[in-house]
Amino acid sequence: MTGISGKRILLVIGGGIAAYKTLDLIRRLRERGASVRAVMTPAAKNFVTPLSVASLTGSKVFEDLFSLTDEAEMGHIELSRDADLLVVAPATADLLAKMAHGLADDLASTLLLATDKKILVAPAMNLRMWLAPATLRNVARLREDGVIFVGPDDGEMACGEYGPGRMSEPLTIAAAIATALSGETAIPLPPGLARPQGVLSGRRVVITSGPTHEPIDPVRFIANRSSGKQGHAIARAAAASGADVVLISGPVALPDPANVAAIHVETAREMLKAVEASLPADIFIAAAAVADWRVAEASPEKIKKDGKALPPLALVENPDILATVAKREALRPSLVIGFAAETENLLVHAKEKLLRKGCDMIIANDVGEGSGVMGGENNSVTLLTGGGMESWPNMSKDEVAGRLVTKLASMLDGGRG
Repeated sequence: MTGISGKRILLVIGGGIAAYKTLDLIRRLRERGASVRAVMTPAAKNFVTPLSVASLTGSKVFEDLFSLTDEAEMGHIELSRDADLLVVAPATADLLAKMAHGLADDLASTLLLATDKKILVAPAMNLRMWLAPATLRNVARLREDGVIFVGPDDGEMACGEYGPGRMSEPLTIAAAIATALSGETAIPLPPGLARPQGVLSGRRVVITSGPTHEPIDPVRFIANRSSGKQGHAIARAAAASGADVVLISGPVALPDPANVAAIHVETAREMLKAVEASLPADIFIAAAAVADWRVAEASPEKIKKDGKALPPLALVENPDILATVAKREALRPSLVIGFAAETENLLVHAKEKLLRKGCDMIIANDVGEGSGVMGGENNSVTLLTGGGMESWPNMSKDEVAGRLVTKLASMLDGGRG
């Protein structure tokens, strides 16, 4: 793997169950010719031993901020600046919070604050911690500060839950390290794959797709009739055009497109959190059919039909993901794109939505009875921007996606609508 040989990596090992993966990561880096120094937090020693880490790095493991011996041999400032790249794996919620707020109360956080080199982090934590508002704020701040993220991935967790928060695999992290050392910051593709070159090369695109499911009780939910086919097609087209793509998908019966970072969610609130955690981006495309309402208090048990009275269902509005992103003051994407799925007065409603949401483009499509759009293979769309509108003939959703990617690339390059 080019870009790693001869480089000096300072690896900060955080205190999480995923710390066991760092042993394989060290081996992969050394196989590729890198030298690795390791710093362990006190909590990390609960999961891997300093002896194991030292055996694989071939050098001393640093643990104590106030070690006189370490300060005499190599002060923490010099240690942080001697490396070509600092890597935090696993990056726990605690470490991310310390980094975001400039705290330095142990050796690891002090090194991260004192360095003048790039920092790459591989987050690992429970999915609720990853999607917590505090973590999302910290991640957004760190991205804005230039910290490079790889992962987290979706998967089974030690706590028995499934979702985003699983640390990326060592080979993926190694690929991200090579990318970072080469001066790029794009999400690495799986080993053996190359990111294609195209009109969106070097751009980051965040896309939502599919419906959301808002629970009524453990077996019932409120949802929209969305297959996710159009959103997934856009993700495929953007990835094929060289973009660094994050696809945030509600429940669909579709495979994840190749070469994208896919995050799976259920509800509108989870989708919004995942979107905000994925910023900054050049383009945000809200193709998901998000449920407008949810039940104020979902029942923890199945609601039984007793034949006496209908159960009362008090509804509350879900967050408006498109408007929230479009009206951000910080980390607003250059282009914010929404969809208007209407059954009547298509253009009137689409124009009103364009103004009300504050986005740069609305893609209007008629989903009335007989249109075949919801769940179908074709779509007929009209693009509305502040500069006017453009109607496209009926075509496959893949063709719509390809034309849209070309259009958005042109807009980013200065052709606004």
